[in-house]
Amino acid sequence: MISEKLKKGILLIAEPSIIGDLSFNRSVILLADHNEEGSVGFILNKPLEYTIQDLIPEINAKFKIYNGGPVEQDNLYFIHNIPEMIPNSIEISNGIYWGGDFESTKALINEGKIKKSNIRFFLGYTGWDAQQLDKEMQANSWIISKNIYENKIIGKSTTDFWKQKILELGGDYVIWSNAPENPILN
Repeated sequence: MISEKLKKGILLIAEPSIIGDLSFNRSVILLADHNEEGSVGFILNKPLEYTIQDLIPEINAKFKIYNGGPVEQDNLYFIHNIPEMIPNSIEISNGIYWGGDFESTKALINEGKIKKSNIRFFLGYTGWDAQQLDKEMQANSWIISKNIYENKIIGKSTTDFWKQKILELGGDYVIWSNAPENPILN
């Protein structure tokens, strides 16, 4: 699991030592792009109190919105597993796609053709400048994990996702699985 390399489509699991960082503490991030210019990802396990209908009233659906990261939090992003329905989407990997024609997406949601297991919406994203993520990896801020869920990651439960990934790592990580999010509260 840890032998994976940085590349789009992998998961970044926040090291338990990331404490006090509201965006990244206990985060699991899908890396959507990674190249010499930088990296982009979406936090998968930080649901917000909003639905897509709260933000875009003409969409008749209650799909949950997630905090994608601290960059451009006034912009809406989405990943999905239905490229044949959403034109102009970009493949991340393993049948997961990013973005696409939003007008088509709205219409398909309203027609009931897109289900919440097909799409996930984010406010903002996580971004790194060139070499920034590499430096964070050297500082042991993240654990790289293969996305074993492939395109089914969109429907993956989020409330205990970080804990589940930490338990899968085993060893010294197991003790962190039941630790309080803020150790000061222990």
